[in-house]
Amino acid sequence: MDFLKKSWKGILLCLVISAPCWFLGQLFPVIGGPVFAIIMGMIISLLIKNKSPFQDGITFTSKKILQYAVILLGFGMDLSVILQTGKQSLPIILCTISVSLIIAFVLHRLLNIPGKVSTLVGVGSSICGGSAIAATAPVIDADDEEVAQAISVIFFFNVIAAILFPAFGAMLGFATNSGEAFGIFAGTAINDTSSVTAAASTWDSLYGLGSATLDKAVTVKLTRTLAIIPITLVLAFVRTRRAKTDGKKVDIKKIFPFFILYFILASVITTVSVNLGAPADIFTPLKTLSKFFIVLAMCAIGLNTNIIKLVKSGTKPIIMGFCCWIGIIAASIAMQHILNIW
Repeated sequence: MDFLKKSWKGILLCLVISAPCWFLGQLFPVIGGPVFAIIMGMIISLLIKNKSPFQDGITFTSKKILQYAVILLGFGMDLSVILQTGKQSLPIILCTISVSLIIAFVLHRLLNIPGKVSTLVGVGSSICGGSAIAATAPVIDADDEEVAQAISVIFFFNVIAAILFPAFGAMLGFATNSGEAFGIFAGTAINDTSSVTAAASTWDSLYGLGSATLDKAVTVKLTRTLAIIPITLVLAFVRTRRAKTDGKKVDIKKIFPFFILYFILASVITTVSVNLGAPADIFTPLKTLSKFFIVLAMCAIGLNTNIIKLVKSGTKPIIMGFCCWIGIIAASIAMQHILNIW
């Protein structure tokens, strides 16, 4: 009861802002609900003179609801299907993730970009945009402004990719009688699911392929999403090592990403249920709830973010995001060529 007394105003504020942002995201999927929510949150934050009555609820939403969103994300994953159809793209995925993380690390050193922002941009670029940032932020203890900065960078290049990739694929000479090459390209080189879907659907429409490209791209994208698991576990280990090196007392319960274990459990439940004959559609409401929770959490993050400070400090992370994006595109194309897919 004490929690509700302190938090209900902030949670309600986030809900009121998030609802229209959710519907806007349905109308404009290339932009997506999370981006509308984080922008709206930052704008409304400028209008609230005293945020203290809302702060407990905003903090709960930006931290805990974000973790619940990642857990529910697991209900969208039939591991047997992903591993069976995604193994062809696995070498490409591993290569693109490695390239992006290496570029992020190098630029973090060269441009003196804060470590947490660099990690979020590198992971968000290489794995699955907002979902990867949502999973990584609690593990590295990133604050809301760092999360907002990373999300903004990822969003910028997502929109560009969704618009330009079909024309770019045609220029490269990807096969137009099959969605395989472009589907793998979109699934490995575009960050967020909404933009992957937009680009793949455009390719299907242009060349009359039904949903062949979209099915391939989404499967590859889901395979990429599984990289959340090892990445977050490694980051938790690194953070623990650093804390011990610095002589700090380490609380494993606070550092270890237990919500990732629940994410894995949710994936296993989905896989077992579907293989026992349950229709995959029964998990659709949970997947939808996961997406809404991300919108809700991004709204709270926006409310906790100083938009003026974000704009002033945003140049270097954008440069990093651009370099990671170009590196991922080059790696995806090169690996497809090496594996004789294109």
